[in-house]
Amino acid sequence: MKILLSAFACEPDKGSEFAVGWNWCLALSRSGHDVVVLTRSESRPAIERHFKGKQDGPRFAYFDVPGAFRWKQRGPLHIHAALWQWLAVGFAQQLHRRDQFDCVHHVTYAGMRTPSFMGKLGIPFIFGPVGGGERAPFALRRGYSFGGSVLELARDAANAAIRFSPAMHQTFSSAHRIYVTSAETMALMPVRYRSKARVELAIASDHCNEVGEEPPAATRSGGTFRVLYAGRFVDYKGMHLGLPAFAQHARACPEARLTLVGAGPAEARWRSIARAMEIEDRVEWLPWQSGDAMVSLYRQHDVLLFPSLHDSGGLVALEAMRQGLPVICLKLGGPATIVDESCGRAIDSHGRNSVQVIDALAGAMTELSREPVRRKLADAARTRGDHFSWQQKVDRIYGACA
Repeated sequence: MKILLSAFACEPDKGSEFAVGWNWCLALSRSGHDVVVLTRSESRPAIERHFKGKQDGPRFAYFDVPGAFRWKQRGPLHIHAALWQWLAVGFAQQLHRRDQFDCVHHVTYAGMRTPSFMGKLGIPFIFGPVGGGERAPFALRRGYSFGGSVLELARDAANAAIRFSPAMHQTFSSAHRIYVTSAETMALMPVRYRSKARVELAIASDHCNEVGEEPPAATRSGGTFRVLYAGRFVDYKGMHLGLPAFAQHARACPEARLTLVGAGPAEARWRSIARAMEIEDRVEWLPWQSGDAMVSLYRQHDVLLFPSLHDSGGLVALEAMRQGLPVICLKLGGPATIVDESCGRAIDSHGRNSVQVIDALAGAMTELSREPVRRKLADAARTRGDHFSWQQKVDRIYGACA
C-alpha cells in the first residue's frame, strides 16, 4: 500500500510525539508498505544521519511554515503545529498528484483538540490514534498545586469545546477511520462519528528480553522490595497519591524502597510529601536516564508504580512490562488499556476519594511484595507486552482498513 504519513513530529532518538511519528514510519516500512513521511525540515539532519548508507526505508518530504511563525522563533508550539497542519495540505496535494497514494494517515501531533486537514486529499484518511479525552477525577485532584489545578480546569474547558469546534468536526467527518487511545477519549467525540472509531493506543514497544532470559522480578532485589516510578514530575502523574500509598506500605514493610526517575515542577512538593510521611531515607531521586540505563533500572526493581490521572499512553508502563515488571496504576486512560489483572493491578478510582485510592494503591503494593504473586504477574507482563508491539499495531489498523 502507498501511504502518506502526516507526522509533524518525527525524529530518531527523541521521546514523546517525535518517537511516535518515528516508530510509525519505521513500522509501516518494515511491514512492506511504500511510505512517504511528511514532516518538518528541522528533523532532516537527524533523519539523514540515521539512514546514511542504508538502502531501504521510508521516503521523506519536508514542509515548513514561514519562519516568523515557527515555534523556536515566535509563539507557542501548539500554534505552530496548528498552522503547519493547515498549510501542509497544499503540499500534500502536490505529493499525491505525483505519487497517487492509497491513503493518508495522520499520526502527530494527534489529539482530540488538534485537527488535521488531510481529508482534503480525497483518499481514505486515517486519523490517529488520538488521545486527550482522559480527565482527572475531581476527587483525586486534592493535593495538586494551585497552578496544576488551573491547568486541569483549562484542559477540561478545552475538551468541552471539542463538540463545538468546526475544525474538529471537519476532521472527524472526513476521516475514513478514527483511532482513539481510550474509552474516555471515545466518549468525548460527537456521537455521530463514533461508529467509525476504535480504541487503539498511540504507543507500542518492540524492546523485549532475550529468549530464555529469566524474569527479573523476585530475583534481583536481594529481599528488598523495590518500587519504581518514572516520568515527569507534574501533578497529573499522581504521585501525590503514590507517595502516601508507598508510605503506608512501608510502615508494614520497613525494608521497602522507592525510586523516582525524572524531573519537573512538582519535585519540591513531592519531596515535601516524602518528608512529611517520614520516608526520606527510603526514597531515591534520580534525573532522566538514557534508554539503556532505564533497562538496567527496570531490572533492579520489582514493580512499577504509575498512578497517572490522565495519560493517553503510558509508554513507561509498557516498557516496564516488557522487562518483567508488574504495573500498579489507576484504571484511567492508556494504562487501563495496557494493564489487566494478569500482569498488574489497575485500581478503579470510580466513586472513590483520594484516601480510598491511596489505601488501594498501598494494598496492591503489599500484595505484590509477596514473591509468588509477583513472579506470576511478571511472567504474564512480558507476554502481554507482546500484544502491544508496533507490528501488531500495524496489522490491526491496516488489516481493518484494507
